[in-house]
Amino acid sequence: MNKNIEKLVKIASKERRMIVGLMSGTSMDGLDVAMCEISGNGLGTKMKLVAFETVSYTAEIKNKISEVFAKHTVDFEKLCILNPWIGTLHGKMVISCLENWKVHPQEVDLIASHGQTVYHSPAFLHPDENINATLQIGDGDHVAVASGIITISDFRQKHIAKGGEGAPLAVYGDFLLLSDKLEDRILLNVGGIANFTYLPRGQDAQQVFVTDTGPGNTLIDQVIKRHCPGEFFDKDAQRGLAGAVNTALLEKLKSDPFFSMAFPKTTGPELFNLDYLEKAQRLSDSEGISLNDIIATLTRFSAETIAEAILKTSHSKSFNLYLSGGGAHNPLLMRWIHEILQIDTIKSTTDLGVDGDAKEAVLFAILANESIAGRTVNFGERAKIPSVCMGKISFPD
Repeated sequence: MNKNIEKLVKIASKERRMIVGLMSGTSMDGLDVAMCEISGNGLGTKMKLVAFETVSYTAEIKNKISEVFAKHTVDFEKLCILNPWIGTLHGKMVISCLENWKVHPQEVDLIASHGQTVYHSPAFLHPDENINATLQIGDGDHVAVASGIITISDFRQKHIAKGGEGAPLAVYGDFLLLSDKLEDRILLNVGGIANFTYLPRGQDAQQVFVTDTGPGNTLIDQVIKRHCPGEFFDKDAQRGLAGAVNTALLEKLKSDPFFSMAFPKTTGPELFNLDYLEKAQRLSDSEGISLNDIIATLTRFSAETIAEAILKTSHSKSFNLYLSGGGAHNPLLMRWIHEILQIDTIKSTTDLGVDGDAKEAVLFAILANESIAGRTVNFGERAKIPSVCMGKISFPD
């Protein structure tokens, strides 16, 4: 037997596995690195977050990714070069984190690498073709070689190959780790794009529902980056709180056909970008409003589309809402979601034992655990969630 296969079999047979989950989202602010101790599989999965760090991207890294990110036309050579470059970079970032945590790489069984999304092309963008695609760069072989650790990566391709759209993937880890027999739960993640998983009580996989809702932070972040040098997001909602919602602009932002499409659905910055905003401003005659008013309106746009999606799709009105992602740190966005949903409180996934900032990186560690030690979960047909194990395996030698 190949020594790498033999090692993988031993890892799969262990009572506990140390898996480092990696996540870099559409905000491109850095790499989330979550070291997880995981035991069991399926609904018997137990996870302990041993350490977590977000390794910030430098301006150089952000600029390199921005050259190919969510663009219809790119320099193909730059994209080709970035694929291994990002993989090696992420592998070195993992080693740096392990050094800071005083953990030897040999103590880590697996890396679960999401990679860096550079383009997401859901089916609604191709109405005349039965096709959809997504692309994450940061090649798994380069992560494995740079770190010396077996790496599982490129999770989204199997999802698409089996009839999905490559997103949202959080549902798999959400169901295995955070579903409950007695409580109806909605797990809302507000990253660049917002999505939520509905977990009805009883832990019946065929009743689970997941969807993107539209923009979370992406439009806010893009406007801040363009107009405020050195700033990357609306810290503590300072600009949003200082502005006023422009009703005409809000109506145009919400008029896109995406919002009348049936659930579940998925989207990305390929739709919700500065061109989208500028078109809505022209059509609403709001090109002269202040930066703070734009940010306030975009924050309300995210809040309304998130809350309305939850209200339209949740069968129970007694759910508890648990939040994760960067949007959780925007008090204005959280206040408006709370008011529109008319619920008692918004909690954090931290209350369930999963740090809200680390959650997505943790969930990829869970996916990797299922890839080698688990089984597929039958989600049925209702929510269009493929029943698959995901990820490609790369050995360091």
